[in-house]
Amino acid sequence: MPDLLIIENGFVLTLNDRDDAYACGSVVIQGSRILDIGPTEALRTKYPSENAPENVHVIDATGKCVMPGLIDLHYHTAIAKGWNDHLPLLEWLETCWYPLVKGMTAPEAYCAGLLSYAESIKCGVTTINDMYRNVEALADAAEAIGIRAVLSNELADDEYGLDTLQTAREAFAAKNNAARGRIGVRIGVEWLPISSHALLRGARKLADELGTGMHIHLSESLNEVETSIKKLGRRPIEVAYDHGILGPDCIAAHCVWTTDAEIALLRETGTHVSHNPSSNAKLGNGIMRLPEMLAQGINVGLGHDAAECNNSLDMFQVMKFTALIHRANRVDPSLLQAPDLLKLATRNGARALGHETGELSPGKCADIILIDLNSEMFTPLNPHDKKHLMSHLVYAANGSCVDTTIIDGEIVMQGRKLTKVNERDVLQDANRAFQRLVNAVPAPER
Repeated sequence: MPDLLIIENGFVLTLNDRDDAYACGSVVIQGSRILDIGPTEALRTKYPSENAPENVHVIDATGKCVMPGLIDLHYHTAIAKGWNDHLPLLEWLETCWYPLVKGMTAPEAYCAGLLSYAESIKCGVTTINDMYRNVEALADAAEAIGIRAVLSNELADDEYGLDTLQTAREAFAAKNNAARGRIGVRIGVEWLPISSHALLRGARKLADELGTGMHIHLSESLNEVETSIKKLGRRPIEVAYDHGILGPDCIAAHCVWTTDAEIALLRETGTHVSHNPSSNAKLGNGIMRLPEMLAQGINVGLGHDAAECNNSLDMFQVMKFTALIHRANRVDPSLLQAPDLLKLATRNGARALGHETGELSPGKCADIILIDLNSEMFTPLNPHDKKHLMSHLVYAANGSCVDTTIIDGEIVMQGRKLTKVNERDVLQDANRAFQRLVNAVPAPER
């Protein structure tokens, strides 16, 4: 890694507190952190790029947007995109998802992790909050490909054959703070229909003991709410509150079926929420009350959920769909303007995870993406109008516009080519892993 990495001549969107933007700007990276940022002309006097010494690497970002990497706040590594996705959620979980993840070995999880993380990096995602199994293998995949990852197991009661408190403890001991701190491990609770009061109390106790956070599905579907009331006596968010799950170290995924009282509990506890609108829509689970949550000051980020229930890891598509579905549902085109959506996908996710990412500012981690503006997606474009550019990023772009992805100061993709793994091998290995898994799982009746 060079002593300095200079990105110059780009349209820089900082997404910082002042929303600074530079039509011809530069970002200077030293090690894993942003050292300086500003107009290219001014920074060239401090960090000359012409005839730069060998320890200075320069990227000419002419014709590109330079912005913070996207943060996928609710994520499941995937190996079976498009397989039997015609089934309703509960049937699909019971006949497809759970048999696959229960039968998955560590090598297969490693292949699935590389496949998922490769697609994310190519779509400009620099941080993922992944709940899956075989966390140690996922951590190895994340370290190999260079992505920033927060990982958690899928805890459930023993009878369901997923992960246990001991599994989570071992994963934390083995991989938390791996890859020079780029990988973190949290305690993940699958969902309340397969959790007991004892498991929920134990999960919170373990998270507190280890000094880590929590990741949990809450109120994703109406069936989940009804099952929680029948099995645990209260609605999911109420049960999570009773057992101390909620809090500023907790990321609650979905929260679709919420009452005013439950939204108040999320606000009161400082719980962060991941909104996953594309998955919720595809599975027919409903639409989260996002405007109400934002009005209450709840920190909400965005997630794709899983490729099996979304079919894409593209967070540009998630941003667009977030705006469309809420505007259509509320018959209100003023909701969720482009700058708001960009911050949901960057700063809000960073805040939820406690990371120094999500914006371009000196001292922050150098998680940066370069967007190629020389395409129909970004034409026409006023070269000095950041709002025009933001509109294109949210409503016109998709992940194919990402040219370069930098994570922790390291170039992990440039010119749309991954730099740390062989993409062809990743795809071939993932296909082989998928075939081994589905051959071992009984086919669901159609």
